[in-house]
Amino acid sequence: MIEGVLAGFTVAVTAERRRDEMAALLARRGARVVTASAITIVPLADDDALHAATAACIGLAPDLVVATTGFGFRGWLEAAEGWGLGDQLREVLGRARIVARGPKPCGAIRAAGLTEEWAAKTESTDEILERLLAEGVAGLRIVVQEHGEPQTEFVGALRGGGAAVVEVPVYRWVLPQDLSPVRRLAEQITAGQIDAVTFTSAPAAKAFLRVAGESHPAALDRLSSGATLAACVGPVTAGPLTGRGIPVVMPERYRLGALIKTVTDELPRRSVKLRVAGSTLEMRGHAVLIDGVTHTLAPAAMAILTSLAARPGVVVSKDQLIAALPRGNDGHAVDVAVARLRTALGSGRHIETVIKRGYRLRLDEPAA
Repeated sequence: MIEGVLAGFTVAVTAERRRDEMAALLARRGARVVTASAITIVPLADDDALHAATAACIGLAPDLVVATTGFGFRGWLEAAEGWGLGDQLREVLGRARIVARGPKPCGAIRAAGLTEEWAAKTESTDEILERLLAEGVAGLRIVVQEHGEPQTEFVGALRGGGAAVVEVPVYRWVLPQDLSPVRRLAEQITAGQIDAVTFTSAPAAKAFLRVAGESHPAALDRLSSGATLAACVGPVTAGPLTGRGIPVVMPERYRLGALIKTVTDELPRRSVKLRVAGSTLEMRGHAVLIDGVTHTLAPAAMAILTSLAARPGVVVSKDQLIAALPRGNDGHAVDVAVARLRTALGSGRHIETVIKRGYRLRLDEPAA
């Protein structure tokens, strides 16, 4: 028996940063966890582009600085320290108005002994852009700390408003050198082996859509239909998915812990629950709960039970059950899978054999 509110569910983690933390939180709740980082972070501490942008920022003496991520803002200051530019950078930042894209960059700003003027409540650059353009940016010298990819539209709009802008590429997102874990995840989603996929950044969502779309497009169909749950940390992360018509769930607070809680609440709510032979049977991804006790099942047995639960109390023919098996096979394979299913459930009373016709779940009130 597996303990935990997520027992019987399989949840995928696509993040690279804090991947192990997320996996541990989910496993602690009983989930089976699959990790497949859709992107990887390339630090630019030794990059000429970041060094040049830092020097340009110091020389520009900016009026306004936009800090988009705590991770990136800290990395920028650390890189500047390494080049002997730390004091100069903090000095010019201290004289500038600093705008933060949410509380995480606020924390990094304050840790550096600086103070933000205001932070976007929605944690999006759209809110920052709307407010800055409403205030007017003509003639302002603005520094934008990027977060993994060029902020082309954001920067273009500021320049279109008359601002002089320096972009600071602290790090960038790229596809992993080895894409096999992401492709394998897409294959597992296609096979119905993943109950939920978590996303913590828009670049990761974009990368997953790209790789899955090229290797196993049926995985995107399962996400679009809601058969596999897509869970995002916030609306910015969800953007690439919702843009493809994929429904998502997200927490009210855009934090990792809140995302885990959302998955923890949502998956059990989506499970099928039946009264079978005097017991409460709850269908989950790779297991079934009978009166709260978890029984982990082999793929073939789970496929049989899922098919029976889809039509509770109705006889399901062997031909239909053959088609439901992961690799097809024949009537004998169905009989073997049913026998193993009965053993796993600890009782033969839950599944009724209907001679020459097939099998059905023995409901307390069988369907007519």
